[in-house]
Formats: sequence, structure tokens, C-alpha cells
Amino acid sequence: MTADSHDETGEPTPQAPLAPPTQGAVQVQGYPAPTGHGFPAVPTPGNGPLGVPAAPRTNTMSIVSLITGFFCSIAAVITGHLALGQIRRTGENGRGLAITGLVLGYLGIVAGAVALIYAILFAASIGSIFSAIIGSTSSSSSSPSVITAGQVGAAHLDEGYLEVGAGSVVVDLYIDPMCPFCGQFDTANGDALAALVDDDSITLRLHPLTFLDSASQGSEYSSRASAALTCEAALNPGSTLDYLAAMFANQPAEGTAGLTDDQLVDLSSGKESIADCVAGGEYQAWVQWNTDNAVNGPIEDAEITSIQGTPTVLVNGRQYTGAIDDPTALTEFISGTVS
Repeated sequence: MTADSHDETGEPTPQAPLAPPTQGAVQVQGYPAPTGHGFPAVPTPGNGPLGVPAAPRTNTMSIVSLITGFFCSIAAVITGHLALGQIRRTGENGRGLAITGLVLGYLGIVAGAVALIYAILFAASIGSIFSAIIGSTSSSSSSPSVITAGQVGAAHLDEGYLEVGAGSVVVDLYIDPMCPFCGQFDTANGDALAALVDDDSITLRLHPLTFLDSASQGSEYSSRASAALTCEAALNPGSTLDYLAAMFANQPAEGTAGLTDDQLVDLSSGKESIADCVAGGEYQAWVQWNTDNAVNGPIEDAEITSIQGTPTVLVNGRQYTGAIDDPTALTEFISGTVS
């Protein structure tokens, strides 16, 4: 039905019928009906449901970068850079994830590099320690023929001593050229021992050692002086005891640099010059080998197993424990050992 109006004559004027409602809406008194009552809304292209804009998605590579940052640094760095490039082109989310993955990746690479450097340094130090141990073991247990061997003058290099005299009683004297007690011993007993050597009462075997190398300000005086004594014994065997006496008569104080090589050469009274032998350090390795053997033992045909200090005196293997400055006591000990 349509509502009629009236004109000026009073006659009803017919009205045009209302327009039919458009599709998707119900017309009520000229107003469109709200949607959602049987007429579905049509979404705008590119928007979410009911016209709400859709949120950008998160970039996949950024997620991968973050996850691999905890266990695979290289992968985290590679995927992190790929993610940032993709995000710049597409506007996707995930920039923070990618940056976090990159940071974790680079930190992991740096930590790995530092760990590798420390591992290399540690391995190198361990290798040096083992090399030193192996070298020390081989030097103390190997034959002195590797250094020098045989008998040269009064130097019995294989056996590890300098020998003078031809008596039936064997006196072994272990000394260090810088040892002050050795100097006191030689001052008190040197002449008595030399007399016993001259009349063939004893065979005196000198063992020059290097205990006090560290007490000569880095000059290794004990090694140099012991080697010089060996040079004298090898080249001038008849003046071995004279050189020993001169060496102790000019003994430097412990803790000083000691005599120079030229001064050690000047102590020699033999016909043959020991200058080249001393300058070349010809017997320094031998005296060090000799010291290692004395310290580590065993001491052949002796009642002690090793040498723990200087001076040490053995008479036919028995250790003299009397006063070092009493020549009478030493001579009686030697005589008592014979009987």
C-alpha cells in the first residue's frame, strides 16, 4: 500500500510507490537497515574482516636467525642478514628478531675465536713443557758420547770425573766452583790431598758440578768454571790440581757474576792454552750432564745413592762426614778406610 496525499481540490493525489530496497540492505523510512541481519557485508579488498587492516606477518628468516643464534653462530649471522634485506623490501615484521640473532651470532663467533686462540696457546705451552721434560730425561739418561766421550788427558768423560793419581784408595770429591764451603775445604785439605796423590797413596777423582749457576747473576759461573777445569784436565793433565787450587784461591763471592772467561783462562799454568776450549764452552754440556747424573744417581759403589750438596767426599764409597776444615780428620778417615 501507498499513502495518498491531497491536492488543492481535495482530491487524493496518487503517490509513486517507494523504491524497492537495494540488495544487502532493508530500507526503513528512507534509512538503510544495518548490515548483519541476513545480508553479509562485503570486505574491502586488502583489508581484514569487516574492513579492519591486516597486520604485516613476521619474516621467517628473522625467526630462524634468532633460534640458530643459540647454537650455530654462522647460520645466525647469515640468516640475520638475509632477514634484514627481506624486511626492507617487504615491510614485514621481525627486524628486532633478526638483529638479536645477528648479535648472538657475532658474539658466538668472537667467543669461538678467543677459545681457539687460548686452546692453541695452551697446546703450545703443554708441548713446550713436554719437550723440556723429554729433553731433560734424555740428557740425564743418555750416554755422554752424545756430548763428548772417551778419555782426554785426565778427563774421563764417560765415567764423569777428572782423575789424578794412581793409588789403591779412591777418593771422589764432588765440588762446585762457586760453593764457599768447597773453597774452605780446598784451602784446608788441598795440599794434603795433593801429597797423597804425589806418593800414589790415593787416586783422586774430581767431579765438577753446577749447583750454583743461578747464584751468579745469569753468568752461569759454576758451569763455565767447571768446564774450564775440565779443559785444563784434558789439555794439561799434570796441572789439574794446580788449576783447582788457583780457581779456589780466586773464588768469587756467591751471588756475583764470577770470573770472566779470560780470567779463567789466566788461571791455567799448563803448557797448552785452554783459551779456545773455554771460549767455545767445549765441556759445559758435559759438566751439566755430570751434575744431572750426580743428583739423580745412582752413585756407583757408594753407600749413598745421590749427591745432595757440595763438598761431598767419598773414600772407597764411604762418605766422609767430618769437619771440612780439618785435614787431620780427613787423612785419618782415608787411612782408616784403607785398613
